Amino acid sequence: MSYSFLDFLCLLGSVALFLYGMKVMSEGLQKAAGDRLRNILSAMTRNRFTGMLTGILITALIQSSSASTVMVVSFVNAGLMSLAQSMAVIMGANVGTTFTAWIIALFGFTVNISSFVLPLIGLSIPLLFTKSSRNKSIGEFFIGFSFLFMGLDMISTYVPDLQSNPEMFAFLQRYTSMGFGSVIVFALVGVILTMVIQSSAATFAITLIMCSKGWIGFDLSCALVLGSNIGTTITPLMASLGGNLAAKRASMGHLLFNVLGTAWTLMIFFPFCHLAQWLTEELGQGDPAALSAFVNQIEATDPETYNHLFDNSLPAGHPISVQVAGMQQSVSIGLSVFHTIFNLINLSIMIWLTGLYVKIVEKLVPARHSQDEEEFQLKFISGGLMSASELNLSQAEKEIVVYSQRVQRMIGMAQNLVHSKVNSEEFTTQYNRLEKYEEISDRMEIEIADYLNRCSEGRLSNEGKHHIAGMLRIVSEIESIADCCYGIGKILIRKRESNARFTEQIYHNIDSMFITVEAAMTNQMLLLKDMEHTDPKDIVTSYNYEREINNLRNQLRTGNISNINEHLYEYQAGIYYMDIIGSLEKIGDYIINVVDELKAISRRSAA
Repeated sequence: MSYSFLDFLCLLGSVALFLYGMKVMSEGLQKAAGDRLRNILSAMTRNRFTGMLTGILITALIQSSSASTVMVVSFVNAGLMSLAQSMAVIMGANVGTTFTAWIIALFGFTVNISSFVLPLIGLSIPLLFTKSSRNKSIGEFFIGFSFLFMGLDMISTYVPDLQSNPEMFAFLQRYTSMGFGSVIVFALVGVILTMVIQSSAATFAITLIMCSKGWIGFDLSCALVLGSNIGTTITPLMASLGGNLAAKRASMGHLLFNVLGTAWTLMIFFPFCHLAQWLTEELGQGDPAALSAFVNQIEATDPETYNHLFDNSLPAGHPISVQVAGMQQSVSIGLSVFHTIFNLINLSIMIWLTGLYVKIVEKLVPARHSQDEEEFQLKFISGGLMSASELNLSQAEKEIVVYSQRVQRMIGMAQNLVHSKVNSEEFTTQYNRLEKYEEISDRMEIEIADYLNRCSEGRLSNEGKHHIAGMLRIVSEIESIADCCYGIGKILIRKRESNARFTEQIYHNIDSMFITVEAAMTNQMLLLKDMEHTDPKDIVTSYNYEREINNLRNQLRTGNISNINEHLYEYQAGIYYMDIIGSLEKIGDYIINVVDELKAISRRSAA
């Protein structure tokens, strides 16, 4: 077998075509479905059983658990699907992949979707030239779908051709008489083989060849198939490398599902093989374990016939050739039975443990955070290749919510700083913490804005472009809130330097303003969590808070003049007092600016 540098470059190009096809398909689907996509996915995965059925059906249709799982990972990466929802779909995908094995076993061929991709591209191109933007998006979806399967097909073509060179595996015969050790060895071979050739179906075919030549028995063939279940997880793992934390957890969940399933099967491996063997015989397909013994007997008693058998030089209708073909069919059915039983039992057990799976995956792939979350880290946004512009908007929405939550904490910090004793260690600690949060706020604003600008350079619908402009304005207003909170800290530093003192009445009035501003910020958070479908009642509440903040500011300003005239406190203290009240009133203005933008976004989404 020769494998040139050009073949390697072709393999890289095939992977690139696969990733590009996924990107185009995702963008086309998002633009065609618009805001309905999230509702569609929610309906498909509203509970663990509908999610499981979705995984089974999609994988049975496209005949690639890798492709369906990669799509699930991309949806999780975009925040359109929760980790728990993705686990149910991934579990279903493992059962869906058994349909391919049954088609090969029963009909001797696989439904090769890649053979239909060129006609599909030909039918899709005219849609790109129609006036309807929705038709254009549908055309893009089918073209991306075609590229994805062309890429998968070409990846199988340009990986080292192990299937046509089974003699490479002849050395494995020396590991067939180690008892349970042989099972472990061949399971590991199945893992590595499937990782390399990126196709569990190809591993299935190689296994059948090795069994037909008498190198391995039916039990070790089952071990190879068992290992291929783990090997097939490499594609979504690679796809998640450029994704966010949720995407990495989804791909890890896929790996965990197959590893745990393989682990319990290995504990009862030989009885499990006997069960598959018995069921195959009950189906009238003969004993799948008979092939290797029959072929080994021919090799020992009639080497010449053995050689002719596998170089296809036996005459048509030769009795040995016919008998071997029948036994090969029996092995193929037996392996399909084994694979199907394994996945069905695994699914029927694991589907009830979805919540536990999520907890385990969250432990295995923990979120990086420091004490009090005082480090710069974006939670949802990533720059991975899997991202697609319309889906990115959902990621940005979630990141803005996290940003606003972080800035809201700064309001509480500023209030604590007001009550901290001057020149105390507590004051210094609180001020430093507020300053650090303000620096993080500035960096988050830049990162989110840069991300949204990159999104705007992609293929977006008009709604998406307006949505990005609105989110950019929201991010700017939230950053201004952080600046005001830090500004209060600077006012208090100046107050400390001038030795001004606040009275209990001043502290009480400042707290009243803080309470109202905090309530307005909390109401803004409710609106941000679903910015495309804001509740009119919450918007009215925001306007009421804004009026309340303005009225309170006016009352306190008037009262401040009277109090200074009555010498209740020094003029200098009154200046710092009003500066703090003015900063809090500005926060109220910025909050209402965010609400106005959310109202506009919601109105455009409803139109």
